Amino acid sequence: MGTVYTIPARRGKAARLNKGQAIKIMNPHGKQIVDTWAFVAGSALEYMGMEQCRAFWQRLYPIVGDKMITNRRRPILTLEADTSPGKHDTLIAPCDNERYGLLGCTGYHDNCKDNMHAGLAELGIYLPYTPASLNTFMNIPWRQDGALEWGVSLAKANDYVIFRAELDCIVAMSCCPQDILPINDGKTVEATYEILE
Repeated sequence: MGTVYTIPARRGKAARLNKGQAIKIMNPHGKQIVDTWAFVAGSALEYMGMEQCRAFWQRLYPIVGDKMITNRRRPILTLEADTSPGKHDTLIAPCDNERYGLLGCTGYHDNCKDNMHAGLAELGIYLPYTPASLNTFMNIPWRQDGALEWGVSLAKANDYVIFRAELDCIVAMSCCPQDILPINDGKTVEATYEILE
């Protein structure tokens, strides 16, 4: 077993992956959403694109074996394993401070947008934009009439996903700090990750 790194509750981290390596994102307590991004190493303008992924999969969420596609239609990650019930969201934008203002917060609130940028900054990477995230372990049920619901994550304690790198890339992760809507079951806790060869 390799080194297990912590993504602190309400914070973000990023990790470099060489082509062929994998990242295992773990949910030690269950119910915790981990917003996830991937960027092509050395090419800040190419990243995992949710719009492109949905068109490629012809589904709203990935299943084991699916490739994550960049905004240039190239595979960047493959979902190699998933022990969770498989509910991952591709529709909801990563939370930001403005979102919490709309939910009634009057001061600063930790958020996934800032967490992504903070995680990348630790690696010396600075981006002027925030792509849509793959909201790993996030449960957003939808109905035939198009309505969405804010479901509690179905991830159980010690559930994990494994993404295998198809390109040299950087994976950024945020332990979603959403504590107003019920999606994290009313609390926010840490997650962990491990780099696999």
